[in-house]
Amino acid sequence: MNDAFIQLLQVVPTVDSVSNLESEEDELAFAKAFRELMRTLNVLKTFTEFTFDDISINEQTFEDYKSKYLDLRDKVKRENAVEKVSILYDIDFELELIHRDEINVTYILKLLVNLKNSVSVEEQEKQLKNIMDIVAGDTQLRSKRELIEKFINENLPIIEDSEDIPDEFVKFMTTEKLEAIKSLSKEENLDSDKLEKVIGDYMFTEKIPLRDDIIDTMNTRPSLKENLKRKE
Repeated sequence: MNDAFIQLLQVVPTVDSVSNLESEEDELAFAKAFRELMRTLNVLKTFTEFTFDDISINEQTFEDYKSKYLDLRDKVKRENAVEKVSILYDIDFELELIHRDEINVTYILKLLVNLKNSVSVEEQEKQLKNIMDIVAGDTQLRSKRELIEKFINENLPIIEDSEDIPDEFVKFMTTEKLEAIKSLSKEENLDSDKLEKVIGDYMFTEKIPLRDDIIDTMNTRPSLKENLKRKE
């Protein structure tokens, strides 16, 4: 484990240095080094007596590097969507290695209640940092980061009773979901009702929609030549 950490430090001596990597080759080297660190750590975690005290990297530093690793993965995913050529597209980020006890929205809601009930500015800042660190480090919650931040900034201050937070959060997320569907439908000239059904089916089955289901949401059907590009 310590050897893997040393290899990582040779590429990125500090967490902040990840943001300053100048080339895709450097980013690729970081991704490979951190992935190897994760593999080794996952093996160590199978031993019940394992603690971070046994290795040279502490848990917070690992989480900070992991957040940068996920940032890089998100960047690659975005750029791949616009068909930009990159040597990073061939790397398997192996997200299954980033396994942790499931952190779901219910847990985040409990933290939001704690944030609301914090009596001092110092405690509020501590609770807020805790929430955002957890969201940034969880593969499932990262996509909700902006929404959670928006809820904290715009909705949380006007909620009088902390017990109302779960219901208010559900209302907020429902409204944001419908607005997102409406916006996407307008931008892509789609039938919003059909789009909502396709998304709902995907969320329920976790299976990618069929090409014909996607095309059926379009108000203007593309030509056969445009089918694949439009579907993507």
